[in-house]
Amino acid sequence: MAVAMVTTALQQTPTIDEPVYVGTAAEYLHEHRVVHNPEHPPLGKLVIGVGVALAAPTVDSSFTGDQGQLGRHLLYESGNDPWRLMLFARLPIIALTLAFGLVVFAFARELAGVAAGLVALGLYAFSPDVIAHGSLATLDVPAAGFVLTSVWLLWRARLRPRLYVPLAGAALGAALATKMSTLAAIPALIVLAGLSVWCASRRRALKRAVLAAAVVTLTAIAVVWVSYLMVDPRLRWVPEQPVPAVHGLRGLAVDLLPFPEAYRDGMRVQFDFEDYPWQGYLFGRLYTGSLSYYLPAALLVKTPLGMLALWVAGAVALVAVRRLRPAAPYVLLPAAVLLGAAMLGSRDFGTRYAVQTPMFLAVAAGCVLAVRWRWAPVAAGAMVLFVAASSVRTFPYYLPYSNEAFGGPARTHLRLHDSNVDWGQDLGRLADRLREKYRGERIWLVYKGSGVPSYYGIRAADPRKVPVDEVRGLLVVSDSSVAKATGRLAALIDSSRPIDTVGHSITIYRR
Repeated sequence: MAVAMVTTALQQTPTIDEPVYVGTAAEYLHEHRVVHNPEHPPLGKLVIGVGVALAAPTVDSSFTGDQGQLGRHLLYESGNDPWRLMLFARLPIIALTLAFGLVVFAFARELAGVAAGLVALGLYAFSPDVIAHGSLATLDVPAAGFVLTSVWLLWRARLRPRLYVPLAGAALGAALATKMSTLAAIPALIVLAGLSVWCASRRRALKRAVLAAAVVTLTAIAVVWVSYLMVDPRLRWVPEQPVPAVHGLRGLAVDLLPFPEAYRDGMRVQFDFEDYPWQGYLFGRLYTGSLSYYLPAALLVKTPLGMLALWVAGAVALVAVRRLRPAAPYVLLPAAVLLGAAMLGSRDFGTRYAVQTPMFLAVAAGCVLAVRWRWAPVAAGAMVLFVAASSVRTFPYYLPYSNEAFGGPARTHLRLHDSNVDWGQDLGRLADRLREKYRGERIWLVYKGSGVPSYYGIRAADPRKVPVDEVRGLLVVSDSSVAKATGRLAALIDSSRPIDTVGHSITIYRR
């Protein structure tokens, strides 16, 4: 897994979100203030900032602009090497992703033995989604991993509540201080905290259960405050852009959050995003708005078939095997709550919003070995090998992975878009392909990403800004743009011939 993630980190150019987080992390290090990207709390970006600090980039303290411009300015306009800086920024997230794998192993081992831990770890280590997003300087895997860690510690609190309840609260706080979407997990984890102490108490004292829930809550709140104080001990907050007003019950909920004003303003930005009419793409259909079944459908496409089978079998085993039933709420409830909350969101952009699913269900899958069936170990081992083979086959193109039933990574763009397949990661590979095979040809480019094509030696024009008859040569289009093409771009694509693909995310046409 480490080899796959480091290789991916070395070969991929910045995805759409990464420059924002890297630029903000550099801003934290040099300005010691929260200015940009308030919609995400600081902790995940502080982790990224460890790598940024080691890379020691040149930072322009006089820069003024929005958060998108901030990252591009740091990477491409300040004399820094974007390849080196992005690698250093990604390495701390890679290390954290590997650490969460140890949590998966320990959790499953405690439920059903060492062999179960190895099955769970195998599924985690070969999960294309975890590898893809664990090798990027983004926040999805850290947030999900902290929730998983909190749940595992709550499970351990059934035996030693005084030690593990506060630690579980700290892990939950780390999740809340990384991504606001993890707020949805709070009620479930509070209930699990009370349940753990209730089970640990000989007298089944309700007061102790309530106290445990309070400890988890207060510790989590404290961690969020500490993450902001680490950036700016004075807690100064002057938003770089106007903060949208939020009214009604949502506005009241934001006002009641016991967090710094920057966090609450970030929630207002997130609610404003939820009201925007985003476009989605599923199974060849382009639509405006969101589909409640989008994430389950996307997971069906992007999860290895053997993994899907073990997920189902593991969930059934947790409920059916008597000695595993106490663990079922810990493994299944948080995953279901976070998935349900993401399904209700308005942004159908990718399975990264459900990356906690392969983490929690890997633990569940290991529990199939608790079933007293003679062939269970052989079947589980065969499924893990099937998953490993499918994952290795897609190396190093993990973002556009889809399983064999849906045609593999080469056909993902026909069914999904955005971070499921094309997140701007292949600009460097495109530059290499154009230099090796199409040197000297006229290039027309529609690129969806945060990279700067000219930095990589790509000299191209936008075909949408000239008459159709003038577009001759190579038409290069990001597959997300192909999926959403209308008007002139759609006409250009329809009248061109596809001749090549780059990284399963960019199509080259001859026109």
